[in-house]
Amino acid sequence: MEPVIVFLRDEVAIPNIGSVKYKRYMPYLLTAFFFIWFNNLFGLIPFFPFGANLTGNIAITAVLAIITLLITLFSANKDYWKHIFMPPVPILLYPIMVPIEIIGIFTKPFALMMRLFANVTAGHIMILAIISLIFIFKSPFLGFASVPLALFVSVLELLVAALQAYIFTVLSALFIGIAVAEHEHEHGHEEHAH
Repeated sequence: MEPVIVFLRDEVAIPNIGSVKYKRYMPYLLTAFFFIWFNNLFGLIPFFPFGANLTGNIAITAVLAIITLLITLFSANKDYWKHIFMPPVPILLYPIMVPIEIIGIFTKPFALMMRLFANVTAGHIMILAIISLIFIFKSPFLGFASVPLALFVSVLELLVAALQAYIFTVLSALFIGIAVAEHEHEHGHEEHAH
């Protein structure tokens, strides 16, 4: 487990959130990563008590995305809010830009939720469809084509299981990083005390 955790720390958390603040968010990022990864793997084991396609359930991915959203909003600093309510554009564009920025807050976690849900569901549907071909054509000979193909997709799903967990974690870290970043303003009118 250690190489995975160290990788997430050095390649995901620190580059996206920064070497000062990343420690606060590591527990969440690790939890999200392993939760998604393990549940994706368990979902590929075709017998009880496994086989539940957990992250293929939109309620689960929605909760994960909402947690990311809440962490982002509650840890966001004044620079982040300033960028949303006072974007660096001419004042006449504010009526257009501010709503877009506000919508942007919610589209990010929505995209997180849909990506995880759709990718995991698609893999499971593919395996199901390929195996079902045998029954649709009522031919056992189709098994020679369909079973190796389903096996291939299952092996691919092993990769996808880790990949989706990784993508979710990277994007969560990225969104949190954007919210907590100390922006050095180009005008230099804001000198940070620390």
